[in-house]
Amino acid sequence: MKAESTFTIKQTAKQTGVSEDTLRYYEKIALMPRADRKDNGHRVYRQEDIERIRLLACLKKTGMPLEEMRPFLEVSVDADPAEFPELVEQLRSHRENIVSQIASLQQVVDFIDMKLEEGKYRRNCSDERQDGAAESMMEEPAHKSLSPAERSYFPMSGRAGKSSD
Repeated sequence: MKAESTFTIKQTAKQTGVSEDTLRYYEKIALMPRADRKDNGHRVYRQEDIERIRLLACLKKTGMPLEEMRPFLEVSVDADPAEFPELVEQLRSHRENIVSQIASLQQVVDFIDMKLEEGKYRRNCSDERQDGAAESMMEEPAHKSLSPAERSYFPMSGRAGKSSD
């Protein structure tokens, strides 16, 4: 029988993209079981630990709070989702929140793109042009109008470059 592969905390961090400090923290708050230790006291991780850490990292990327991750860690990898309707519903709800955040962020990106485009017109206005070209460049560019929701993201948008800190 082949011996089970084990990994140091450094190897585990590298494989999962989760820092060594975060791995220790997950153990401290019991998101991870206490790691086995070598005779010298160093932590030893198994492949199943790496799978668990990857799940935690994935859920964390979605913005899920650590406490909400606990029930997902108790479910076997091979489990049928139909056996856990409350977790399926929690994931659906979490997904809807993420989709909403994406839509909001897309509005912000669109607004920034519009401001960057306007900035190009303003920068070009300071160039010396012949035959009134500078005056024509100073006219407002044709843009899609912003919705009230889009305007609410940046209520002080007219004060570009000024910090309110």
